Amino acid sequence: MSVTPPPPAGVTPPPFPQAPPSSHASPAPEKNTVGLIAFILSIVGFVFACIPGALIVGWILLPIAFILAIVSLFAKGKKGLGIAGLIISIVGTLVGFIVFFAVVADAVDTAFEEETTVSSSDGEPISADEGDPAGASRDNPLPIGSTIESEEWTLTLNGVNLDANGQVAAENPFNEPAPAGTTYILVNYTLTYTGDDPAGATPWSTVEYVTVDGNTINSYDSFVVVPDEIDTLSTLYSGASVSGNVGLAVPADTAAQGTLAVSIDVIADKVFFAVQ
Repeated sequence: MSVTPPPPAGVTPPPFPQAPPSSHASPAPEKNTVGLIAFILSIVGFVFACIPGALIVGWILLPIAFILAIVSLFAKGKKGLGIAGLIISIVGTLVGFIVFFAVVADAVDTAFEEETTVSSSDGEPISADEGDPAGASRDNPLPIGSTIESEEWTLTLNGVNLDANGQVAAENPFNEPAPAGTTYILVNYTLTYTGDDPAGATPWSTVEYVTVDGNTINSYDSFVVVPDEIDTLSTLYSGASVSGNVGLAVPADTAAQGTLAVSIDVIADKVFFAVQ
């Protein structure tokens, strides 16, 4: 057995040779730049998709982010940002569609919204600046004789007969008596066409009775022929008017406590009238 002699005094031994780095060491993970870009674009697109006025920007960025996120899943490097970008771009697109349809619905509603103005029986306009303008609710109905106006129609409520059983029975022998606990009432009103359509227009006004309990009764619930029934089928031309009655079967004990809900046109808001 050989023994290595110690080095002479004052002489430093050579360092031991180091092993070369292992070829099996794990390399540092590569960055997935495409996934990062997809993630950033999806976030920005999502934000814009929530803003109605900038919705188009979101619709441009979100599909780009979606495509880049798909590409990043097949590229080398981490997949986390790509997956996050993919999910956010899909959710952002759904949100964008919801915002879009909400904007369209609001635009359509605004386009078809018809403003109705009201005036009292003496022709003076009734202010709509109050907290509860007259005619806007059952608690503050317009009085009989009041007039409401839209862009193309004027309607005046002329009167209400709260006990019209006799008139209805006399008008047609085939009319059924009012159901038990109810009585027939007649609502008389005048419609005037103030539009300028050369082809004229057909009146589409509706008159409903709202009970003291809040239930709605319309004229279609009473299959009877009433005297001087208003004609809502004939075409009216600018300046022409039609007057007549609408019949309704309402609770007999509280007939005078209800209100009338009148729509001057098919797209107009309801306006409430007192029945006496």
